[in-house]
Amino acid sequence: MGDVRGSMAIESRSIDWVPDEERHGRVWHQGALWFLGNFQYFTVAVGFVGPSLGLPLAPTILAGVLGIVVGTLFMAFHASQGPVLGLPQMIQSRAQFGYRGVIAVLVATLFTYLGFNVADQVLVSQGLHGVFGWDPTAVAIGCAVLAALLAVYGHDWLHRVFRWLLYVSLPLMLILTVGVLTGQAAGHLTGQQHHAFGWAAFFAQFSAAAAYNITYAPYVSDYSRYLPRTTSARSLIAAVFCGAAGSAIWLIALGGWLATRLGASDGLVGLRQAGEHIMPGLGTATAVFSVLSLVATMGMNAYGGMLTVLTGVDSVRKIAPNPTTRAMTVLALAVLWYVIGSAVSQNAVTTVFTALTLMLYLLVPWTATNLVDFFFVRRGHYSVADLFRPDGVYRVWAWRGLTAYGVGIAAEVPFMVLPDLGGGSYIGPLAHRLAGTDIAWLVGLAVTSAVYAVVCRSQDRTVEHAATRSSECQAPPVR
Repeated sequence: MGDVRGSMAIESRSIDWVPDEERHGRVWHQGALWFLGNFQYFTVAVGFVGPSLGLPLAPTILAGVLGIVVGTLFMAFHASQGPVLGLPQMIQSRAQFGYRGVIAVLVATLFTYLGFNVADQVLVSQGLHGVFGWDPTAVAIGCAVLAALLAVYGHDWLHRVFRWLLYVSLPLMLILTVGVLTGQAAGHLTGQQHHAFGWAAFFAQFSAAAAYNITYAPYVSDYSRYLPRTTSARSLIAAVFCGAAGSAIWLIALGGWLATRLGASDGLVGLRQAGEHIMPGLGTATAVFSVLSLVATMGMNAYGGMLTVLTGVDSVRKIAPNPTTRAMTVLALAVLWYVIGSAVSQNAVTTVFTALTLMLYLLVPWTATNLVDFFFVRRGHYSVADLFRPDGVYRVWAWRGLTAYGVGIAAEVPFMVLPDLGGGSYIGPLAHRLAGTDIAWLVGLAVTSAVYAVVCRSQDRTVEHAATRSSECQAPPVR
């Protein structure tokens, strides 16, 4: 398949391995990609979570910063896997869960992609209706079409469009933020007396912020897999961390300010209101480009969802990936998230918080298993050829990874705090004793990591070592 470097063509690859002659890109592109990935008003809405539960501005910002730092650490380390293996993240996960066992994790991952795009659709539809009075149904259809088109064109187009949007969005948001800091955005303290610190609200904001970047973990390496295999892991991790954390901290803090000082309950409406106070037209321009950035992020989610679906299908029945298969898969996902999003009736803040909470519970045991395996068990050495073979060294079902994942999910249940979900809710018995404080994902992280590390100690990997050496001899050394 042809090289996509520097071309305007549709990407030819999907779940297959990227050979060295097609590797391209620069490390700083990763920083720009993930900075823009969070530089839209979904991130602003994450800053509404604490204030919606009565948390004042300063603790909201502190919880947001701490959550983003923790969540981005896990996300950024996944980025280093892309250049090493040249594979989508979920294909690599076959080493931990098995050729077909990985389907259990793929279901959770697909839920993440769909959950993000459903929440994005609700945010965009409600936001543009609130700002410009546009018809929510037309907005949802238009966003789905644009996001799907970007996902069909693929990897290089996603990087390219993200950089273009960043060049325009960054100065607009800088001007707006300076206006907020200098008091020109008309914020005031009215209603702040109703906000009081509480640990449950603080941890809710902390968890929402951590979830926001942890949930990027399943597809970080999808966007670094085209980088040359000689790419410095430290530089790559630093670029992804600074990009994803920098914009998220910035806009979560701004969201907290909009919620507590302007009383905003919709991020887009709040951005426009603050911007128009600073300079006529600034709020409208900021709102429009924030929407475009969010639609581009929906394209990123659709691209990751496509890779997840094709990995799942390939795990059951071998397929030959091609652009037509990719396009049909993206189209099917777009229809699915549109239908689900159209049926969602909750307000935007509730939708965001619920989606992030569920995604966090499902993905933390996976990210713990994957990172422990990559950095401590197999130390970045895999037989790429065997990842595509059901009879390979990673087997059809890998009980160690599946056990760790299942035990991790089970350990979370007593600590879970699920917000409104279709009119219902759930607070685990141990979460009750903690006054509703949500630490379920921290428990899942610790338990899964420990279980996987322990069960892997008894593993005889003699045959696997031989297969890995044979695989690595076919390519230059990996740094």
